[in-house]
Amino acid sequence: MIDIEQDVFNSVASVLRNKFPDIFVSGEAVDSPAKFPAVTIIENDNSVYTKMSTDNLENAVSLMYEVNVYTNEISHRKMKAKEIMSLICEEFEKIGFTRTACGPVTNFQDDRIYRMVARFTAKADKDFWIYQS
Repeated sequence: MIDIEQDVFNSVASVLRNKFPDIFVSGEAVDSPAKFPAVTIIENDNSVYTKMSTDNLENAVSLMYEVNVYTNEISHRKMKAKEIMSLICEEFEKIGFTRTACGPVTNFQDDRIYRMVARFTAKADKDFWIYQS
């Protein structure tokens, strides 16, 4: 299996931590973040890209990442979430991903928390080259 998840996570997380030193970033789903702002970066799909596969050989994969941003500031929750998401979008684009969805989502666990979700897709080959979808 072609696996670049840790590289993608580290790339995005390091940019976030540089800009927002107190941010919580996780590679796993979190229902209630321990602190805010918080971001989850999760690889939701890693499937064989059949157009580049040969007999029993995985040459490339289709990838999809889902990113959640959570903020809970008394004021400007939405603005802070958008600022964080903008940085995330820039970094995913730099490494070769295409944003396929982005928008607010109701946070049913706690309506005082503002939440945004985005999805990014790309193809990656066995040499870890990333191609926009």
